[in-house]
Amino acid sequence: MDRRLFLSSALSTAAVTRASHSPLGIAFLGGSHSHAGAKVRLTLKSPEWNVIGMWEDDPKVRERYKKGGRYAPDGIRFASRDELLADKNVQVVAVESGVQNHAHDALRALEAGKHVHLEKPPAVDIESFRRVVRLAEKKKLLLQMGYMWRFHPGINRILEAARKGWLGDVFLVRAVINTNVKPPSRHAMSRLHGGIMFELGAHVIDPIARLMGRADSVTPFIRRSGVHTDQLSDNTAAVLEYPGAMAIVSSASLQPNAHEHRSFEVLGTKGSAYLYPIERETRLEIDLAEQAGPYSAGRQEVNLPSYERYLGEFAEMLHSVRDSKPLSVNSREDLIVHETLVRASGMA
Repeated sequence: MDRRLFLSSALSTAAVTRASHSPLGIAFLGGSHSHAGAKVRLTLKSPEWNVIGMWEDDPKVRERYKKGGRYAPDGIRFASRDELLADKNVQVVAVESGVQNHAHDALRALEAGKHVHLEKPPAVDIESFRRVVRLAEKKKLLLQMGYMWRFHPGINRILEAARKGWLGDVFLVRAVINTNVKPPSRHAMSRLHGGIMFELGAHVIDPIARLMGRADSVTPFIRRSGVHTDQLSDNTAAVLEYPGAMAIVSSASLQPNAHEHRSFEVLGTKGSAYLYPIERETRLEIDLAEQAGPYSAGRQEVNLPSYERYLGEFAEMLHSVRDSKPLSVNSREDLIVHETLVRASGMA
Protein backbone atom coordinates (compact mmCIF):
# COMPACT_ATOMS: atom_id res chain seq x y z
CA MET A 1 0.00 0.00 0.00
CA ASP A 2 1.22 3.52 -0.80
CA ARG A 3 2.69 5.12 2.34
CA ARG A 4 0.43 8.14 2.09
CA LEU A 5 -2.62 5.90 1.81
CA PHE A 6 -1.45 3.93 4.83
CA LEU A 7 -0.96 7.07 6.88
CA SER A 8 -4.32 8.42 5.77
CA SER A 9 -6.15 5.43 7.21
CA ALA A 10 -3.96 4.12 10.02
CA LEU A 11 -2.97 7.47 11.49
CA SER A 12 -6.47 8.91 11.29
CA THR A 13 -7.62 6.02 13.47
CA ALA A 14 -4.72 6.58 15.86
CA ALA A 15 -5.65 10.23 16.28
CA VAL A 16 -8.88 9.41 18.04
CA THR A 17 -7.60 6.51 20.09
CA ARG A 18 -6.26 7.18 23.59
CA ALA A 19 -2.59 6.25 23.73
CA SER A 20 -0.78 4.69 26.65
CA HIS A 21 1.74 7.55 26.75
CA SER A 22 1.39 11.19 27.82
CA PRO A 23 -0.29 13.74 25.55
CA LEU A 24 1.98 15.81 23.32
CA GLY A 25 2.27 19.49 24.21
CA ILE A 26 1.22 21.93 21.49
CA ALA A 27 1.00 25.72 21.31
CA PHE A 28 -0.52 27.95 18.65
CA LEU A 29 1.25 31.00 17.28
CA GLY A 30 -1.68 32.99 15.98
CA GLY A 31 -5.31 32.07 15.50
CA SER A 32 -6.42 34.30 12.63
CA HIS A 33 -6.03 31.85 9.76
CA SER A 34 -9.29 30.39 8.46
CA HIS A 35 -8.15 26.87 9.38
CA ALA A 36 -7.05 27.75 12.90
CA GLY A 37 -10.38 27.36 14.68
CA ALA A 38 -10.94 23.79 13.52
CA LYS A 39 -7.39 22.80 14.44
CA VAL A 40 -7.74 24.30 17.90
CA ARG A 41 -11.01 22.40 18.42
CA LEU A 42 -9.45 19.16 17.19
CA THR A 43 -6.49 19.35 19.56
CA LEU A 44 -8.55 20.55 22.53
CA LYS A 45 -10.90 17.57 22.32
CA SER A 46 -8.19 14.98 21.64
CA PRO A 47 -6.64 13.02 24.53
CA GLU A 48 -3.46 12.81 22.43
CA TRP A 49 -2.75 16.55 22.67
CA ASN A 50 -2.14 18.92 25.57
CA VAL A 51 -2.92 22.44 24.35
CA ILE A 52 -0.56 24.67 26.33
CA GLY A 53 -1.90 27.93 24.96
CA MET A 54 -2.07 30.47 22.15
CA TRP A 55 -0.27 33.69 21.37
CA GLU A 56 -2.45 36.17 19.48
CA ASP A 57 -2.09 39.97 19.41
CA ASP A 58 -5.43 40.86 17.89
CA PRO A 59 -8.16 41.27 20.56
CA LYS A 60 -10.88 40.56 17.98
CA VAL A 61 -9.27 37.23 17.15
CA ARG A 62 -8.78 36.38 20.84
CA GLU A 63 -12.49 36.97 21.37
CA ARG A 64 -13.26 34.05 19.04
CA TYR A 65 -11.42 31.65 21.32
CA LYS A 66 -12.98 32.66 24.63
CA LYS A 67 -14.75 29.95 26.61
CA GLY A 68 -18.11 29.10 25.14
CA GLY A 69 -17.22 30.19 21.62
CA ARG A 70 -17.45 27.89 18.62
CA TYR A 71 -13.70 28.02 18.04
CA ALA A 72 -12.82 26.79 21.53
CA PRO A 73 -15.91 25.72 23.52
CA ASP A 74 -13.73 24.97 26.56
CA GLY A 75 -11.64 28.06 26.16
CA ILE A 76 -7.91 28.37 25.55
CA ARG A 77 -5.14 29.96 27.61
CA PHE A 78 -3.46 33.02 26.12
CA ALA A 79 0.21 33.74 26.73
CA SER A 80 3.04 35.73 25.19
CA ARG A 81 4.95 34.24 22.29
CA ASP A 82 8.17 34.21 24.31
CA GLU A 83 6.46 32.40 27.20
CA LEU A 84 5.09 29.67 24.96
CA LEU A 85 8.35 29.18 23.08
CA ALA A 86 10.29 28.93 26.35
CA ASP A 87 7.88 26.36 27.80
CA LYS A 88 9.56 22.94 27.89
CA ASN A 89 6.16 21.25 27.79
CA VAL A 90 5.58 22.61 24.29
CA GLN A 91 6.95 20.12 21.78
CA VAL A 92 4.99 21.20 18.71
CA VAL A 93 4.08 24.71 17.56
CA ALA A 94 1.23 25.21 15.10
CA VAL A 95 1.67 28.45 13.14
CA GLU A 96 -1.83 29.76 12.40
CA SER A 97 -1.16 33.49 12.07
CA GLY A 98 -1.75 35.67 9.01
CA VAL A 99 -0.01 34.48 5.85
CA GLN A 100 2.45 37.39 5.87
CA ASN A 101 3.72 36.21 9.28
CA HIS A 102 3.96 32.47 8.62
CA ALA A 103 7.67 32.28 7.78
CA HIS A 104 8.67 34.64 10.61
CA ASP A 105 6.67 32.74 13.22
CA ALA A 106 7.97 29.39 11.96
CA LEU A 107 11.56 30.61 12.25
CA ARG A 108 10.94 31.75 15.85
CA ALA A 109 9.50 28.37 16.77
CA LEU A 110 12.34 26.43 15.13
CA GLU A 111 14.94 28.64 16.82
CA ALA A 112 13.29 27.70 20.12
CA GLY A 113 13.75 24.00 19.30
CA LYS A 114 10.10 23.17 18.54
CA HIS A 115 8.69 20.94 15.82
CA VAL A 116 6.46 23.04 13.56
CA HIS A 117 3.13 22.56 11.86
CA LEU A 118 3.11 25.44 9.39
CA GLU A 119 -0.16 26.62 7.88
CA LYS A 120 -0.31 27.09 4.14
CA PRO A 121 0.97 29.01 2.28
CA PRO A 122 4.20 28.83 4.30
CA ALA A 123 5.63 32.16 3.07
CA VAL A 124 4.88 35.00 0.67
CA ASP A 125 8.04 34.36 -1.36
CA ILE A 126 10.37 31.49 -2.16
CA GLU A 127 13.52 32.57 -0.32
CA SER A 128 11.74 33.07 3.03
CA PHE A 129 10.51 29.51 2.90
CA ARG A 130 13.98 28.25 1.96
CA ARG A 131 15.29 29.83 5.17
CA VAL A 132 12.62 28.02 7.18
CA VAL A 133 13.47 24.68 5.56
CA ARG A 134 17.22 25.17 6.08
CA LEU A 135 16.76 25.94 9.77
CA ALA A 136 14.50 22.91 10.32
CA GLU A 137 17.09 20.67 8.65
CA LYS A 138 19.95 22.23 10.63
CA LYS A 139 18.17 21.66 13.93
CA LYS A 140 16.80 18.25 12.86
CA LEU A 141 13.24 19.33 13.64
CA LEU A 142 10.02 18.33 11.91
CA LEU A 143 8.51 20.90 9.56
CA GLN A 144 5.02 19.91 8.42
CA MET A 145 2.98 21.89 5.91
CA GLY A 146 -0.71 22.46 6.61
CA TYR A 147 -2.04 21.29 3.25
CA MET A 148 -5.23 19.64 4.45
CA TRP A 149 -5.72 17.30 1.46
CA ARG A 150 -2.43 15.45 1.87
CA PHE A 151 -4.49 12.85 3.72
CA HIS A 152 -7.56 12.97 1.49
CA PRO A 153 -8.23 9.32 0.52
CA GLY A 154 -9.58 10.26 -2.93
CA ILE A 155 -6.65 12.45 -3.91
CA ASN A 156 -4.21 9.87 -2.60
CA ARG A 157 -5.90 7.11 -4.61
CA ILE A 158 -5.43 9.22 -7.73
CA LEU A 159 -1.78 9.93 -6.94
CA GLU A 160 -1.18 6.23 -6.30
CA ALA A 161 -2.74 5.27 -9.64
CA ALA A 162 -0.66 7.85 -11.49
CA ARG A 163 2.64 7.04 -9.74
CA LYS A 164 2.28 3.30 -10.25
CA GLY A 165 1.58 3.73 -13.96
CA TRP A 166 -1.97 2.42 -13.85
CA LEU A 167 -3.12 5.51 -15.78
CA GLY A 168 -0.26 5.24 -18.27
CA ASP A 169 1.69 8.38 -19.14
CA VAL A 170 0.01 11.37 -17.55
CA PHE A 171 -0.59 14.10 -20.12
CA LEU A 172 -3.10 16.38 -18.37
CA VAL A 173 -4.10 17.34 -14.83
CA ARG A 174 -7.10 19.59 -14.23
CA ALA A 175 -8.23 21.11 -10.96
CA VAL A 176 -10.97 23.57 -10.05
CA ILE A 177 -11.18 25.08 -6.58
CA ASN A 178 -13.58 27.99 -6.15
CA THR A 179 -15.27 29.69 -3.24
CA ASN A 180 -17.53 32.67 -2.53
CA VAL A 181 -15.69 35.19 -0.38
CA LYS A 182 -17.44 38.14 1.23
CA PRO A 183 -15.98 41.28 2.83
CA PRO A 184 -14.03 41.67 5.07
CA SER A 185 -12.33 38.38 4.12
CA ARG A 186 -11.84 39.70 0.59
CA HIS A 187 -9.98 42.71 1.93
CA ALA A 188 -7.56 40.54 3.91
CA MET A 189 -6.84 38.34 0.88
CA SER A 190 -6.33 41.35 -1.40
CA ARG A 191 -3.06 42.25 0.32
CA LEU A 192 -1.19 39.76 -1.86
CA HIS A 193 -1.01 39.98 -5.64
CA GLY A 194 -1.71 36.27 -6.10
CA GLY A 195 -5.14 36.67 -4.54
CA ILE A 196 -7.37 33.63 -4.50
CA MET A 197 -4.86 31.49 -6.43
CA PHE A 198 -2.29 31.96 -3.67
CA GLU A 199 -4.81 31.52 -0.85
CA LEU A 200 -7.01 28.73 -2.21
CA GLY A 201 -5.37 27.34 -5.34
CA ALA A 202 -2.55 26.22 -3.06
CA HIS A 203 -4.62 23.19 -2.04
CA VAL A 204 -4.66 21.67 -5.54
CA ILE A 205 -1.24 22.91 -6.62
CA ASP A 206 0.13 20.85 -3.72
CA PRO A 207 -0.80 17.40 -5.13
CA ILE A 208 -0.04 18.51 -8.71
CA ALA A 209 3.49 19.62 -7.85
CA ARG A 210 4.15 16.52 -5.75
CA LEU A 211 3.00 14.32 -8.64
CA MET A 212 4.52 16.17 -11.59
CA GLY A 213 7.59 17.84 -10.07
CA ARG A 214 9.00 21.21 -11.06
CA ALA A 215 7.24 22.72 -14.07
CA ASP A 216 9.27 23.83 -17.07
CA SER A 217 6.98 26.81 -17.48
CA VAL A 218 4.17 28.37 -15.45
CA THR A 219 1.81 30.92 -16.98
CA PRO A 220 -0.42 32.68 -14.43
CA PHE A 221 -3.66 34.48 -15.21
CA ILE A 222 -4.37 36.73 -12.23
CA ARG A 223 -7.53 38.75 -12.80
CA ARG A 224 -10.14 40.72 -10.88
CA SER A 225 -13.64 40.14 -12.26
CA GLY A 226 -15.94 40.93 -9.35
CA VAL A 227 -17.70 44.26 -8.80
CA HIS A 228 -16.21 44.73 -5.33
CA THR A 229 -14.20 47.83 -4.46
CA ASP A 230 -11.20 45.92 -3.05
CA GLN A 231 -8.23 44.80 -5.10
CA LEU A 232 -8.58 41.04 -4.61
CA SER A 233 -7.55 39.00 -7.65
CA ASP A 234 -10.73 36.94 -7.55
CA ASN A 235 -10.73 35.11 -10.90
CA THR A 236 -7.46 33.27 -11.49
CA ALA A 237 -5.95 30.42 -13.43
CA ALA A 238 -2.54 28.94 -14.18
CA VAL A 239 -1.14 26.65 -16.86
CA LEU A 240 1.79 24.49 -15.79
CA GLU A 241 3.86 22.88 -18.56
CA TYR A 242 5.90 19.71 -18.18
CA PRO A 243 7.65 17.48 -20.72
CA GLY A 244 4.74 15.83 -22.53
CA ALA A 245 2.10 17.09 -20.08
CA MET A 246 0.16 20.09 -18.79
CA ALA A 247 -1.71 21.00 -15.64
CA ILE A 248 -4.51 23.56 -15.61
CA VAL A 249 -5.67 25.09 -12.32
CA SER A 250 -8.49 27.58 -11.88
CA SER A 251 -9.55 29.31 -8.69
CA ALA A 252 -12.17 32.02 -8.23
CA SER A 253 -13.87 33.56 -5.21
CA LEU A 254 -17.14 34.38 -6.98
CA GLN A 255 -19.08 31.10 -7.21
CA PRO A 256 -22.12 30.35 -5.03
CA ASN A 257 -22.20 26.80 -3.60
CA ALA A 258 -18.63 26.47 -4.80
CA HIS A 259 -17.70 23.53 -2.56
CA GLU A 260 -20.00 21.26 -4.55
CA HIS A 261 -18.08 21.97 -7.76
CA ARG A 262 -14.47 21.51 -6.71
CA SER A 263 -12.70 18.80 -8.70
CA PHE A 264 -9.37 17.09 -9.29
CA GLU A 265 -8.67 15.04 -12.42
CA VAL A 266 -5.68 13.19 -13.86
CA LEU A 267 -5.68 11.92 -17.45
CA GLY A 268 -3.19 9.39 -18.79
CA THR A 269 -2.68 7.30 -21.93
CA LYS A 270 -4.20 4.22 -20.24
CA GLY A 271 -6.99 5.82 -18.26
CA SER A 272 -8.24 8.67 -16.11
CA ALA A 273 -9.21 9.39 -12.52
CA TYR A 274 -11.78 12.01 -11.51
CA LEU A 275 -12.64 13.29 -8.03
CA TYR A 276 -15.82 15.36 -7.82
CA PRO A 277 -16.56 17.11 -5.56
CA ILE A 278 -13.36 16.99 -3.52
CA GLU A 279 -15.31 17.14 -0.25
CA ARG A 280 -18.95 16.56 0.80
CA GLU A 281 -20.34 13.39 -0.77
CA THR A 282 -17.09 12.86 -2.63
CA ARG A 283 -17.06 10.57 -5.66
CA LEU A 284 -13.98 9.04 -7.25
CA GLU A 285 -14.31 7.57 -10.73
CA ILE A 286 -11.53 5.65 -12.45
CA ASP A 287 -11.82 4.71 -16.12
CA LEU A 288 -9.15 2.35 -17.52
CA ALA A 289 -8.45 0.91 -20.93
CA GLU A 290 -7.41 -2.34 -19.26
CA GLN A 291 -7.17 -3.84 -15.78
CA ALA A 292 -4.43 -2.31 -13.63
CA GLY A 293 -3.67 -2.63 -9.92
CA PRO A 294 -6.92 -3.19 -7.98
CA TYR A 295 -9.06 -1.68 -10.76
CA SER A 296 -10.85 -3.43 -13.59
CA ALA A 297 -11.08 -2.21 -17.18
CA GLY A 298 -13.77 0.36 -17.84
CA ARG A 299 -15.46 3.01 -15.75
CA GLN A 300 -15.96 2.38 -12.04
CA GLU A 301 -16.74 4.26 -8.86
CA VAL A 302 -14.27 3.70 -6.04
CA ASN A 303 -15.45 3.38 -2.43
CA LEU A 304 -13.61 5.79 -0.17
CA PRO A 305 -13.26 5.83 3.62
CA SER A 306 -14.63 8.80 5.53
CA TYR A 307 -12.45 11.88 5.64
CA GLU A 308 -12.15 14.66 8.20
CA ARG A 309 -9.98 17.68 7.61
CA TYR A 310 -6.78 18.03 9.65
CA LEU A 311 -7.11 14.68 11.41
CA GLY A 312 -4.48 12.92 9.30
CA GLU A 313 -1.85 15.63 9.49
CA PHE A 314 -2.02 15.96 13.28
CA ALA A 315 -1.97 12.18 13.63
CA GLU A 316 1.12 12.04 11.45
CA MET A 317 2.84 14.69 13.56
CA LEU A 318 2.10 12.69 16.72
CA HIS A 319 3.45 9.53 15.11
CA SER A 320 6.57 11.24 13.77
CA VAL A 321 7.49 13.03 17.02
CA ARG A 322 6.93 10.02 19.26
CA ASP A 323 8.65 7.49 17.03
CA SER A 324 11.30 9.78 15.51
CA LYS A 325 9.92 9.04 12.04
CA PRO A 326 10.17 11.28 8.98
CA LEU A 327 7.08 12.95 7.59
CA SER A 328 5.47 11.51 4.46
CA VAL A 329 6.34 14.62 2.42
CA ASN A 330 9.97 15.68 2.48
CA SER A 331 11.47 19.17 2.35
CA ARG A 332 12.46 18.86 -1.32
CA GLU A 333 8.83 18.21 -2.25
CA ASP A 334 7.66 21.07 -0.03
CA LEU A 335 10.05 23.46 -1.76
CA ILE A 336 8.82 22.41 -5.21
CA VAL A 337 5.21 22.89 -4.08
CA HIS A 338 5.85 26.38 -2.77
CA GLU A 339 7.91 27.47 -5.76
CA THR A 340 5.11 26.24 -8.05
CA LEU A 341 2.49 28.09 -6.02
CA VAL A 342 4.43 31.37 -6.10
CA ARG A 343 4.93 31.06 -9.86
CA ALA A 344 1.27 30.13 -10.46
CA SER A 345 0.18 33.15 -8.41
CA GLY A 346 2.29 35.58 -10.46
CA MET A 347 4.38 36.39 -7.37
CA ALA A 348 7.75 34.99 -8.46
